[in-house]
Amino acid sequence: IDYLDESGSVIYSGKGIRSVEPGIDDHVMVGGLRKPILNISAVAKIVEVVKRWKWGPDMETQLDKLQFTPNMTHIVQALKIIEDSDALLSLFRWAKRQPWYLPNDDCYVMLFDKLNLSREFDGIQTVFEEMVSDSSVNGMSSFGAYNRVLQYLAKAEKLEVTFCCFKKIQELDCELDTKTYNSLITLFLTKGLPYKAFEIYENMVKDGCSLDASTYDMMIPSLAKSGRLDVAFKLFQEMKEKNYRPSSGIFVSLVDTMGKAGRLDTAMKVYMEMQGFGLRPSGAMFASLIESFVKAGKLDTALRLWDDMKKAGFRPNYGLYTIIVEAHAKSGKLDIAMSIFSDMEKAGFLPTPSTYSSLLEMQAASGQVDNAMKLYNSMANAGLRPGLSTYTSLLTLLAKKKLVDVAAKILLEMKSMGYSVEVNASDVLMVYIKDGSIDLALRWLRFMGSSGIRTNNFIIRQLFESSMKNGLYESAKPLLETYVNAAARVDLILYTSILAHLVRCQDEVNERHLMSILSSTNHKAHAFLCGLFTGPEQRKQPVLTFVREFFQGIDYELEEGAAKYFVNVLLNYLVLMGQINRARCVWKVAYENKLFPKAIVFDQHIAWSLDVRNLSVGAALIAVVHTLHRFRKRMLYYGVVPRRIKLVTGPTLRIVIAQTLSSMESPFEVSKVVLRAPGDSVLEWFKKPIVQQFLLNEIPSRSEILMHKLNTLFPSSAPEIRSLSPPKPLLPGRGM
Repeated sequence: IDYLDESGSVIYSGKGIRSVEPGIDDHVMVGGLRKPILNISAVAKIVEVVKRWKWGPDMETQLDKLQFTPNMTHIVQALKIIEDSDALLSLFRWAKRQPWYLPNDDCYVMLFDKLNLSREFDGIQTVFEEMVSDSSVNGMSSFGAYNRVLQYLAKAEKLEVTFCCFKKIQELDCELDTKTYNSLITLFLTKGLPYKAFEIYENMVKDGCSLDASTYDMMIPSLAKSGRLDVAFKLFQEMKEKNYRPSSGIFVSLVDTMGKAGRLDTAMKVYMEMQGFGLRPSGAMFASLIESFVKAGKLDTALRLWDDMKKAGFRPNYGLYTIIVEAHAKSGKLDIAMSIFSDMEKAGFLPTPSTYSSLLEMQAASGQVDNAMKLYNSMANAGLRPGLSTYTSLLTLLAKKKLVDVAAKILLEMKSMGYSVEVNASDVLMVYIKDGSIDLALRWLRFMGSSGIRTNNFIIRQLFESSMKNGLYESAKPLLETYVNAAARVDLILYTSILAHLVRCQDEVNERHLMSILSSTNHKAHAFLCGLFTGPEQRKQPVLTFVREFFQGIDYELEEGAAKYFVNVLLNYLVLMGQINRARCVWKVAYENKLFPKAIVFDQHIAWSLDVRNLSVGAALIAVVHTLHRFRKRMLYYGVVPRRIKLVTGPTLRIVIAQTLSSMESPFEVSKVVLRAPGDSVLEWFKKPIVQQFLLNEIPSRSEILMHKLNTLFPSSAPEIRSLSPPKPLLPGRGM
């Protein structure tokens, strides 16, 4: 040993005991004494070298020259003191290359703790991979280190890295603690991946890891919000059994989701339990419950919760007011709805157009004109634009109440708002028509015309028919002209209905109006009717040929019902006008065109029959005379005599047919619905000259007598309805 002075000169030289080999000996020599190196000294020396050299070959060279052999305890303690992440990793990797290195869970835990503090998550991932390698080679137990890695990565929201590390740890069959599982669940929930969180939760249960309060606080709301209500409620019950106190968030989520799912009993049960735990429901919970009960239609319960909410000091919000007002309005509880609506206005909330509309429409539906108009005016004053349904309800109400002027004012305001008003105006017109208020309907139509509002041809036709029904022929003609000028087609049914009015008319002035209306139809049937009453010189053809030409122009596939109706009414008219021969021609051609194919039946020699149940009175009389004439011809000229002959009249036409035939002393017996006679008796009857004259020429009855019979058979209201809306097929004997 050389002792030197300050200038470097040797003061004294002496022999030592033995030099100490660095890295081999675990002691130092103090004079001749061997002294063991203290752990604190060793750690301090290691820390000193690392802090001075940081990293690289120089640091490793200095560590190799340590005058003692380090162990894992020294390394772990040094890692606790060193703060620099690069220095930490350099020391760790130097230690791994030493022969005395042993993989140590504490070492990894300390390393991960320090790297986490330095936010060195790439370093954590690298060390984790090295740790996995050490575990597979040396079978090291790294329970603490694995949990730390997942906790730190999850907290740092390193989603993909965390999940990858979790899968690797699962492959190593390493256990994880509750805190780690909670960290993973939190991560996936934060990232909006609830189903991955549920997967972690299922792994947690599968591994037998116990759930703590934090787990329940996370899982129950998440499961509930994702729709897995049964699992959430089961965990809620389990949590209480373990004496964990549910948080307010758990109660809120369960009440909200159970209510929205329609499980209202469970929602109320949880709500009551929350109060039992001494927790105060929030305004949001009240709002959610009330909304759920309102949507389920349980308004009484919703109203009780509404009162509880206000007693608890919470102020209902705008949306809640709107929901509860509209629900009560739509359910018909207008008093409650209007009361809450008033509170809403006092609270400073401006109701939505939807709220106004629901109230106004229900007031209109219940016939409350004053209340409906107050709401409408309030809505207008608030600067809100009523919706189409609101205007429709209000106009319908005003129409039903016959407030024409008010309805006109509202319609014009609606038009000024930019709405198309033709449909609404037409709807009001239809209300008056259906109500039979024809004067009001005509007044409304004049208003529409002056305001430039058009209606459709269907409604014009309806009003025309109603005017005809009420005998307002002067008003009806302009309506028909409007209908025709709008390129609408007057069909055979409409023409026939006008002709039916003419048949029943007994006033000369009205007859002239009706003839003018018939002329305004421009229908080919009117030209035909006029032609029937002219002579053959003007027609330039026989009447039978003329009738056949007209009926050949009818499309029977489309107009068969209308043609039957026309024949019935036309025959009534011709009979009343005394035009029997013309009437017989019309019946003959109608039968030829199979309009009444089942009217006449020849059953060989057994029975011949005529069925007139589907005919009008005039048509039935003509059919009876014409058909009996045919029967007479067959029996007298061809010698064919059936066993019996039947005239099926039905109860309505039985009287008029029987009276007509009884004047000729006919052999027909009258029953409830049929006139029948043996064929031989009818044959003898046919041989009488008076019967021949009767069947060949005219019906022996004056028109006024027949008209009296018509009015007796068909009260005034019935034929009007039948004429305006002819049934298809015609009812028995009711073809006026």
